[in-house]
Amino acid sequence: MRRIGIVERWLNKPLYSHCGWLPVLLLPADAATAWAAEKVQKIDIFPPTPYDGYIIYESLALFWLLIIGLIVVIRMKLREIERVQELGLEGEDPDAPLLR
Repeated sequence: MRRIGIVERWLNKPLYSHCGWLPVLLLPADAATAWAAEKVQKIDIFPPTPYDGYIIYESLALFWLLIIGLIVVIRMKLREIERVQELGLEGEDPDAPLLR
């Protein structure tokens, strides 16, 4: 029962008293990984040459044009489906010739 009493006293302390150990625990972890930050290769966010930038922006413009075209085609198909449903042609006609 003594161990439970220790846990209860630890849990009854205010939260700020537990945070005092946080820098002590994180400082060695930060020091252990500091060498890795020096070896990281920097990655260019913007292309280094204008030609590469042109290719990226051209690809981006083409991508969005295709997305807009796809939305237009889907909207046209939906309007066609609505038109057919309004005409009542979605049912099967018994007098229609069979394709074999």
